[in-house]
Formats: sequence, C-alpha cells, structure tokens
Amino acid sequence: MPPLPTIVLVHGAWADGSSWSAVIERLQADGYQVIAPQFPLTSLAENVARLRQVLARQNGPLLVAGHSYGGQIITALGTDAPGVVGLVYIAAFGLDEGESIGALLSQGPVTPALAHLIIDQQGFAWLPEDDFVNHFAADVDPVKAKVMYAVQQPLSATALQDVMGVPAWKALPSWYLVADGDQAIPPDAERLFAQRMGATTVEVPTNHVAMVSHPEDVVQLIETAAQATHSEV
Repeated sequence: MPPLPTIVLVHGAWADGSSWSAVIERLQADGYQVIAPQFPLTSLAENVARLRQVLARQNGPLLVAGHSYGGQIITALGTDAPGVVGLVYIAAFGLDEGESIGALLSQGPVTPALAHLIIDQQGFAWLPEDDFVNHFAADVDPVKAKVMYAVQQPLSATALQDVMGVPAWKALPSWYLVADGDQAIPPDAERLFAQRMGATTVEVPTNHVAMVSHPEDVVQLIETAAQATHSEV
C-alpha cells in the first residue's frame, strides 16, 4: 500500500502557520506527516515560490490545503505541481483564470472583516483589533482571538490585484469547506468557487477561521481527501 499523503497547510492573510495548530495536532495523532510553513504574504509569485520550495523538500504524495488567501496560493500552483495529488480549500479563494481577488470583492459590499483595512507606508494591509476579534475571528474565544490579532501577518495590498493563471483545480481533485457565517469572504462566493471546481463540498456553521473554531470539521474534510487520493495513488 502506498504511503498516506503528507499534508501541507497554507495559511492566509492576517495569520501564520500557527493558525493550523489544532488541526496539526489532530492530523499528527492520526498518523499523518504535516507541515505548515510561513508565507511572506507579498506578491502571489513570491508566495507560490515559497510553497514550491516547501513541496520540493517532501517525499511521496502531497495533499495541499489552503485557508482564505492560502487558497489563492495553492490555486496558483497551476497544473505542474510535482507530487500534489489533491487540493483542500478551507473558506478560501478558488479563482479561475483571469480573475483577481480585488475584482471579485468589488462586485459586492465590503465584508465586515475587511471594512477598515489599514494600509501602512510599505503598502501592507492590516486588520484593526475590533474587526479582527469581532468579525475575522468572530466565533473564536476572544482571549485566543486577541492572541491571533497580536501575531497577524499583513498582506501586501498589491496581492489583491494579482491575476490568476491556469488554476491548479483544473488538473487536481478538490475538496471545499464553506463557512456559512463567514464575514471575510462572502459564503455565496465560497459556494461558487466550490461549484466551479467540482469540489466535494461540506458546509459548516462557522465564521472565517474554521480551522481554529471548528478544527474537527476541518480535519474530517482533510482526512476524507487524503483517503480518497490515497486509494487512487
């Protein structure tokens, strides 16, 4: 029997690899090799280069999961990601060719989590504490949410204009967790992403950071994907 895939977890904007902690603990307990690297959150090309650097260090099949902007990163792997056997999206962007996050978000009202972005002198966007705690991490214990706020990594504002090339989901099986109470990415947009990519989809009553507030649901979807890709290897 071939080995189980290694799980590579890709964090999104205003987060870091530690946002996956509860998921990592559960996956490791179930026998999976897991890695959750840090991303610069600069240009899409630089984020994808970091992911490819990490993927190149692994052996065997790889299952890549992305949260929020992390979905943009895994999608931009394109159709030539060696070793990758599947993609898992956790309340994440899953754009098609020619689309950008900024253009997509401009089609509707600004979501509560993103309503008051602070752009610093270097052109990076930060979330203010009130929006982070009450909207971005709305269903997380406030004490933990404030810790997450303290370690937030800003996103380069230019990343919102990066245009997607041929998406990886055109070539790989995909799974999608829709956060039906998401206040950062509109849930209807998440449903559209999942439908377009033909993803195996679950809907969870959670806010944006599902891997923190509902780690069991996230682990269940990742392990479902891992088992499905394992049987096909």
